Amino acid sequence: MPSEPATVEYLYGIDSSVADDSRFYEPPRVIQFRITKKTPKRIYYVRRERIPGDIEIGYVNRQQIEADGEIYNHGAGGWWAPDFHLYLNPPELEQPAKRDLATLRAEMADAHPDRGGTGEAFIAARQRYERARNQERSP
Repeated sequence: MPSEPATVEYLYGIDSSVADDSRFYEPPRVIQFRITKKTPKRIYYVRRERIPGDIEIGYVNRQQIEADGEIYNHGAGGWWAPDFHLYLNPPELEQPAKRDLATLRAEMADAHPDRGGTGEAFIAARQRYERARNQERSP
């Protein structure tokens, strides 16, 4: 009699780049943590697996995460850990919309004092344009 494979359940976290050096920035991404055991009070999951067989187990309060859909796991080691904020379902990541450089450049030109704008408005528009241009150039 063929046995059905056990369903694998996951908790979800967000892995964010927290490096001080923007050259190594990576956009946030959703990662999975495999659930290994459920008890009435806790859900145990694989925090990390450095090499096959060498796993680190974490746990969260089952009642709280099932009631709220998410939980802050203060046993994760710190706010930077991907499993510090865990979710029952994969969270939606909102990526900030990139400003259109052509629009920002036109706003900057319209704010120029030679075109009837003020110096302060031009400086603010130029800063927005330069910030967007620099973000676009960053990996």
